[in-house]
Amino acid sequence: MAKPALMANQGLTAKRGSPDVLAPIEAWFARQGWTPLAFQRQCWQAYLAGRSGLIQVPTGSGKTYAAVMGPIAELLAEDEPAGKEGSPAGLRLLYITPLRALSRDLALAIRQPIEAMGWPLRVAIRNGDTASSERTRQLRRPPEILITTPESLSLLLANPRAPELFGQLRCVVLDEWHELMGSKRGSQAELCLSWLRRLRPGLRTWAISATIGNLEEAARAAVGRPAPGATSGGDPEPLIIRAAIERPTAIRSLLPEAIDGFPWAGHLGLRMYEELVAALDPAVSTLLFTNTRNQAERWHQCLRYACPEMDVALALHHSAIDRAEREAIEGAVKGGAMRWVVCTSSLDLGVDFQPVERVVQIGSAKNLARLLQRAGRSAHCPGGTSQVLFMPTNALELLEVSAMRRSLAAGLVERRRPPEAPLDVLLQHLTSLACGPGFEPEREWAVVRTAWSFRGLSRDDWQWCLRFLEEGGECLGAYPRYRKLEREPAGDGFRYVVRDQAIARLHRLHIGTITADRAVTVRFVRGAVLGHVEETFISRLKPGDVFFFAGRQLEFVRLREMTAQVKATKKKSSAVPAWAGGQMALSDLLSEGLRVEVDRCARALAAPPGQNATNTGLDTPELRALEPLLRRQADLSRLPRRDEFLVEVCRSREGSHLYAYPFEGRFVHEGLGFLWAWRLARQRPSTITVSVNDYGFELLAPRGYPFEELFELHGDDLLEVDQLEADLEQAVNLSELGRRRFRSIAQIAGLVRNGYPGQSRSGGQLQISAALLFDVFSRHEPGNRLLAQARREVLQEQLELPRIRSAMERLLGCRLLLERTPRPGPLAFPLLAERLNNRMSNESLLERIARLRADAERAEAC
Repeated sequence: MAKPALMANQGLTAKRGSPDVLAPIEAWFARQGWTPLAFQRQCWQAYLAGRSGLIQVPTGSGKTYAAVMGPIAELLAEDEPAGKEGSPAGLRLLYITPLRALSRDLALAIRQPIEAMGWPLRVAIRNGDTASSERTRQLRRPPEILITTPESLSLLLANPRAPELFGQLRCVVLDEWHELMGSKRGSQAELCLSWLRRLRPGLRTWAISATIGNLEEAARAAVGRPAPGATSGGDPEPLIIRAAIERPTAIRSLLPEAIDGFPWAGHLGLRMYEELVAALDPAVSTLLFTNTRNQAERWHQCLRYACPEMDVALALHHSAIDRAEREAIEGAVKGGAMRWVVCTSSLDLGVDFQPVERVVQIGSAKNLARLLQRAGRSAHCPGGTSQVLFMPTNALELLEVSAMRRSLAAGLVERRRPPEAPLDVLLQHLTSLACGPGFEPEREWAVVRTAWSFRGLSRDDWQWCLRFLEEGGECLGAYPRYRKLEREPAGDGFRYVVRDQAIARLHRLHIGTITADRAVTVRFVRGAVLGHVEETFISRLKPGDVFFFAGRQLEFVRLREMTAQVKATKKKSSAVPAWAGGQMALSDLLSEGLRVEVDRCARALAAPPGQNATNTGLDTPELRALEPLLRRQADLSRLPRRDEFLVEVCRSREGSHLYAYPFEGRFVHEGLGFLWAWRLARQRPSTITVSVNDYGFELLAPRGYPFEELFELHGDDLLEVDQLEADLEQAVNLSELGRRRFRSIAQIAGLVRNGYPGQSRSGGQLQISAALLFDVFSRHEPGNRLLAQARREVLQEQLELPRIRSAMERLLGCRLLLERTPRPGPLAFPLLAERLNNRMSNESLLERIARLRADAERAEAC
């Protein structure tokens, strides 16, 4: 592959590097009364010099114009500008965004200078919402600039005219790359770009990313690897452009008047709504972020009740609400009519909300990068200060926000890791190419390995994928729908194509890597669509049941063909849909910060009496507010330092309890908890119940179970890492977890389909199909690569095996604090509440918690 700087643009020679090329861009900036920022000029000049790279600047600093104005300047400087009659047809600039909602704003931003200056360039949007007539028009007469998504790009590659459509492509811009690269959507985009680079060897790629901890890897993943056999020197290293623009983040916590010694998950939450309302200003445009859609629905109800005067200026926004309503809300926010919006990650990404002045984070964001992204929604302009008001839903979350503040001041942020050679994505990509122009296997093998996520793809895995698509593998060869690829002569060899048009049509309908439980559309009996909820929630309702959704109180009428018909009602109910995947866990970086905060508190409380709390380490408002709770924990048990591992044992009417506090996050604790339960039961058989949160885990066994004795005898064995994977497989029923993960893999790989429009299958039918394939492969083709992928994803992503291993190795080096306590202490109480919340009882959770707190307080008084 030639260096990008040597790309043959016939219309440009020496003019490309001339300052005159940028004159139209400078003229438009001057017309706006703006001066281009230094990083923007650096991007334009680097592009014109043939470079690829990554732009990392604060949100609202003008990164879109930094990415697109170089390619636009180049198009305008051609001898025959792209928009003129007689110029070669085809796309010149491809702009890929992860969210369809961003497309409208991007198109407006790019069209603004084009229309103001009368430049002969056309901008179009292509995604799932684009009308079929517009899509046909785009293929017949392609625009110079196309804004699209990874899924729509993959669909374009499944068109036989793809080489013609992309034959003049100069540049690809990857927006919000930090969001894409850590997922299979990023792998899908990488594969598409690898094909485009083979078609256009000098293609330049520019990624736009928020702050992440591995920018160099993000840049390399965006621009890909040099192709094998490239000329000496290969591609230059991708350029990383940063801007010296400070975007301070001011965090203020809403502190409860008093924090008792027995916190539990969610025990502040809605109880603090009066403090939150008092802190909100009806005149200040505010986004209130929650971590789950269920939580967003509840807080929207609460604010409507508490502030009826804000009803017309208060909205709810999350991804399950109908697109038209979401767009109306976004427009109202931009216009200043909507003042408060309760939302989820649906508004995390780059929709430009300049009127927004403040962000509220309800509950811990659990992740520094997520907090930064949400904070950037306020003061969305160069030089602004992001204002974040933090409202805890659990007293211990104040430790997290203190850790966040300290970590952000130190410039720390999490890494994003691309998936490693996901074969389900590769199978889908190869089928797309075969539906389109076809591919020659040897050449495509080299091309695929230039995609960063597939750089380690082995020849054996490649050959397996080809056999699987051509022959159906070892098990499915008898079924024509699984024998997708056929050979046709091509030069001295052959290429793979899909000849069966039924297979091609069905494949194009299901391109994409986003899988979820089957959604049921929620619609008024005679009226508009409100959005969608998961099939499992609707299946539990009977006619007349009332629930809250999309900010409305609804009565369920009937279910017809995956549509739930509802009507508005004034009947009372507290039911709110729950969506899968809602729980978030502490990131590894924030877990480390949390342990530092606990260590700081332990040292402060160990200081001589009479010393000022600030001088002894309680130096943030959150830590000072927590001091009574921390002292109670220290009096009843211990506060562990960074080099200590606290384990508590106690007995109650429920049985024997063991509480362990690694402070590693919910998902790590889930794996550790089940692992310890299995290893302890191996020494002394018993039924052991596990509950977890972000700070630790609880093991509950019948009365008399000798946790303390077993821990003293076998404590090191519990942290043994040599047999970790084998023991974990036994402890968590890895086969069942793999079966569930295989369902989404089978959907992406094209093994199970949802049918044609109007013939949708239920989630149960899809699950049965995937489970049947899982059983067939397990019995007759145990070496199936997709089975291995399902196992790997469960271990690496769901159970976070690398983090479990690292945590166990760290804990082995810590000094063990084994404390016998008379009752559960402040750190244990949230774990106890977590378990009670998941148990059926005729006594409400609040009643059970109140009773347990009263028991504990009476015991202390004695």
